[in-house]
Amino acid sequence: MSKSIVVTGADRGVGLALVAKWLEGGHRVFAGQYADSAELTELQQRFEERLTVIPLDVSNDASVKHAYEQVLSHTDKLDVLINNAAILGDIRNTIQGDLQYEEMLNVFNVNALGSLRMSQVFTPMLLQSNSKLIANISSEAGSITDCRRDAWYAYCMSKAALNMQSKLIHNSLKPLGGRVLVIHPGWVKTHMQGKLDEAAELTPEQSAAGITQVIHAAMARDASTMDCEYIDYEGRKLNW
Repeated sequence: MSKSIVVTGADRGVGLALVAKWLEGGHRVFAGQYADSAELTELQQRFEERLTVIPLDVSNDASVKHAYEQVLSHTDKLDVLINNAAILGDIRNTIQGDLQYEEMLNVFNVNALGSLRMSQVFTPMLLQSNSKLIANISSEAGSITDCRRDAWYAYCMSKAALNMQSKLIHNSLKPLGGRVLVIHPGWVKTHMQGKLDEAAELTPEQSAAGITQVIHAAMARDASTMDCEYIDYEGRKLNW
């Protein structure tokens, strides 16, 4: 059965690949676009009415509310919200370096509060569907148990905050039939560091295929039996 999906950060990388994957599966996709993307425009030409591209800055309250209104003009229910939009910030400075606090606040605003804005605004629409699923694209960098870095403050801390946020939302939505997944996409060839990370293990398409399979598997399960799960793109459990 066709599902309605919202994907944030859809202009490139994993977000773009997720949009393509769900469209190829026959689903209705609303793609949150932050930057210009010829690839997203090409997808819209290919899939026409099943893809709606929406300008979206998850760090901005008004932009998120406007995105909700645009989705609502097409449907009154949403099956899956994929909170994918994220930025990296400085990854070099340790506690002995020059930490950039204004930049950190910006990273938090996108990575942690951005997904919270989206989830809060779209929850009424999610609760109208049968699936009621939020997938937060996090990172192994958000694991406190397995932390090995001595830098990446903004990114690691914002992803740990995203993980906690996910659990809080899950606790609220579970009695209503909802569930939240926290998914590490793997080490992906993306441009998050300002250039393509050629050393990474996965293409965006490989990551997106795994994430999509994980989401489909979760939708096939009874939501009342599920806890908030912190897993990777292959469904393997991570340590919180």
